[in-house]
Amino acid sequence: MFILFVLLTVALAIYWVRRKYAYWKHRGVPYVAPSFPVGNLNQTRSLALQMQDVYVKLKDCGRKFGGVFFFVEPLAIILDLDFAKDVFVKDFQYFHDRGVYSNEKADPITAHLVTMEGTKWRNLRAKLTPTFTAGKMKMMFPTIIGVAEEFRKCMQVEAKNGGVVDMKEFVARFTTDVIGTCAFGLDCNSLKDPNAKFRRMGRKIFTITPRIFLRRMFCLTFRDLARFLNFRLSDPEVSDFFMNVVRETIEFRERNKIDRDDFMDLLIKLKNADPIDNGTPAKLNRLTFNEIAAQAFVFFIAGFETSSAAMSFCLYELAQNQEIQDKARKNVQEVLARHEGKMTYEAVHEMRYIENCINESLRKYPPVTNILRNTSKDYHVPDMNVTLEKGYRVLLPVYAIHHDARYYPDPEKYDPDRFSPEETAKRHQMAFVPFGDGPRICIGMRFGMMQARVGLAYLLQNFRFKLSPKTSRQLEFLASNAILASKGGLWLHIENL
Repeated sequence: MFILFVLLTVALAIYWVRRKYAYWKHRGVPYVAPSFPVGNLNQTRSLALQMQDVYVKLKDCGRKFGGVFFFVEPLAIILDLDFAKDVFVKDFQYFHDRGVYSNEKADPITAHLVTMEGTKWRNLRAKLTPTFTAGKMKMMFPTIIGVAEEFRKCMQVEAKNGGVVDMKEFVARFTTDVIGTCAFGLDCNSLKDPNAKFRRMGRKIFTITPRIFLRRMFCLTFRDLARFLNFRLSDPEVSDFFMNVVRETIEFRERNKIDRDDFMDLLIKLKNADPIDNGTPAKLNRLTFNEIAAQAFVFFIAGFETSSAAMSFCLYELAQNQEIQDKARKNVQEVLARHEGKMTYEAVHEMRYIENCINESLRKYPPVTNILRNTSKDYHVPDMNVTLEKGYRVLLPVYAIHHDARYYPDPEKYDPDRFSPEETAKRHQMAFVPFGDGPRICIGMRFGMMQARVGLAYLLQNFRFKLSPKTSRQLEFLASNAILASKGGLWLHIENL
């Protein structure tokens, strides 16, 4: 009887897996054949390139989306930009959740704006939006300039001492200090000390082993089971560090009645239901301490890592394209000449070519290479006679779209002129989505672009960059990182001007 029971269990498991893997076939949707047990996943390759492979195989099938599998769970991969706009903008009410894993009970620091769903997300998004208005950005600008000055001084020392640096690491120290100052009001000291606590925690967050990668993919694919098992994704040391920093910052500010008008100040007001910008009390439920810590945490990790990736990849390309680097430097010099040599908020936003360089870097190396959306209710796909069922997920392959020659001829070429107003107007809205699109577009996009502009303007004004022999012209990407990152860093040679 025991043997029969085991055989029956195995037979049922095989039947269940085969039925899962026939999901897209039974619905007449083109798909890439999966392999048990990982589906279309391969932990030895970057997920950006994996999804690009799937996209390339399916994009000419004439359908709005194709099929892919994470373990045994089917996902729809978007192939058509009009359908992408439907998902992210037009029919957003069906796809308002990201479908990523969080566990507010076992892992409270993961319950932040990026992972929140439904009404809770909508309410919090509305509350946090005042932090990222143009007015608030302008108020934070002098703080960013102060960190940029320190950045310049550190780079001058490096240039005198041989001038070969890992720009990915150096720029991450800059953005860590910017975020630490603007979000927490703290001097992180990462530029002076590469082993400062904030920088060490930042490295730890994005050090992903194959085991951690598989754990995250499991939680992403089987969210309900992972919640039932109380899986946590954050490192306990990282979680405890940020919880303590937030707790100490709140207590110090409230005890000493300090008002810095920064991100932490807004979170404290939301905790206490104090008036915000319009002078009226914050509506709806107050934020709990855990919710505040989670928002501060995601602002830190999103703010320092994505901006540092964009800046370092941009410098890597400028180092290989000296004519473009000279043109970018000239743009900085001409704008500063109109502003009496001062790096003002207005001056930085007049540096259009610098913005084009950053955008082209974000196109070629989007920090977030794939974006997920969860189907919140059954959605009938127009012109396909297929229904995306509630609970299933849709994936936008950002990296693949950004490298599609139909939208960007010679996509491996670095060409900032692709983002001139004339060229931008020719392209589909969804052909460039490094920050997502629609109501869930990255809330900190404006802040991230501002710190990237400031950092690049300071560097180009004072230094010349050349490619070091330690860095290849053909980059390899780390397989398990959530944010696109190159193997071995991005080593450049810098010269004082």
